[in-house]
Amino acid sequence: MFDTWRWATGNNLSPSVVLDKRDGKVKMLLYIFLPMIIVGLAQWKVRKAFKKYSQVPAERRMSGAQVAQSLLSENGIHDVEVEEVEGDLSDHYDPKDRKVRLSTQNYRSGSLAGLAIAAHEVGHAIQDAKGYFPLHIRTQVLPVASLGDKLGFPLIIAGMLFNVSGLLNWGILFFAAAVLFQVITLPVEFNASSRAMELLARGGYLLPEEVPGARKVLNAAAMTYVAATAASLMTLLHYVLLARGGDD
Repeated sequence: MFDTWRWATGNNLSPSVVLDKRDGKVKMLLYIFLPMIIVGLAQWKVRKAFKKYSQVPAERRMSGAQVAQSLLSENGIHDVEVEEVEGDLSDHYDPKDRKVRLSTQNYRSGSLAGLAIAAHEVGHAIQDAKGYFPLHIRTQVLPVASLGDKLGFPLIIAGMLFNVSGLLNWGILFFAAAVLFQVITLPVEFNASSRAMELLARGGYLLPEEVPGARKVLNAAAMTYVAATAASLMTLLHYVLLARGGDD
């Protein structure tokens, strides 16, 4: 029996040591590689959906910028500008500067993908104008989350390298703040997408047969947030188990 273990592992370790090593590899797969795979698949899916529907023009022949400006006006929001920015899928709403920023492709494009993303960012502007509570909370948490994103991992690594539990625990707290931000982001993003699809359909910006394609783009984008949050929660769990000595 022991000979079989040695043959399988290529060394003279006892079965219990081999099991420990295999258990460690399983944990590494679960906490490190699986989250990477989940996030990678989600990003691949959103890029695939965007590439497909960015090549499908909407019948209305309006650009993303025009649709965004029109939707803002329809909802009585006149103090938010629509601005073109560089970058690939760099679209976002800035509540501080009161601007809907659209990447060049979506700013100028009249594709289903471009209109869906423009409407999604307007959805955030509407949330801001109406005092949508989760968006308010996310904005308040952002400074702490940004700090946690920068300091969490370095403190955790330092705590493990120098065997200082205090550093490890502080790192986990900072990292947890960043994860909290991701969790709060989920309802904000789903709500903005829901608003976007309602605005586009109700306003006649998309034909009924065009709605499913636009929805696929936003659903794929939403799943990247879900995947990233799930991956971060798994990583946080890994760090907590390390701190408690339960993941040796």
